[in-house]
Amino acid sequence: MSFKTTVFAAVAAAAFALPAFAEGIMVEDPYARASSMMSNSGAAFMMIHNHTGQDDHLVSASSDVAQRVELHTHMEDANGVMKMVHVEEGFDLPKDGMIAMQRGGKHVMFLGLNHALVQGEMVNVTLTFEKAGDVTVEVPVDLERKPAHGMMNMDHSKMKMGQPSN
Repeated sequence: MSFKTTVFAAVAAAAFALPAFAEGIMVEDPYARASSMMSNSGAAFMMIHNHTGQDDHLVSASSDVAQRVELHTHMEDANGVMKMVHVEEGFDLPKDGMIAMQRGGKHVMFLGLNHALVQGEMVNVTLTFEKAGDVTVEVPVDLERKPAHGMMNMDHSKMKMGQPSN
């Protein structure tokens, strides 16, 4: 990738990483990834805040980037093995609360990608809420993001200055 293309992709991703608002629902820090370069599946992650004044429920998600789009999470089975599962009933979004859609937890799953997810491109994802209705989010593809990059609510209280954290 040329320097000019890399800079353009970074500027575009930063511009679209700003929070999206719709009817009291705010989507913050969205990004999408493919599970590998040759994968036919991928996922989108984001923080969804509820400022509507009432409880709501994320019912489903859709996108033209894949043949099927589902809401997923990871759950531990009886043998202590983490498994990714489709959450058909969706996710509760409490009044003044949020849904943290992060790697290793809740996320939007793209199954049967129609094309490869390319660094810097935008993916349109429509989130459907029980009360707020449809919220469309432009999600930048960020294949280089590290697992904890962009995560909120980190507890730094146990870190000691001048010493590496564990």
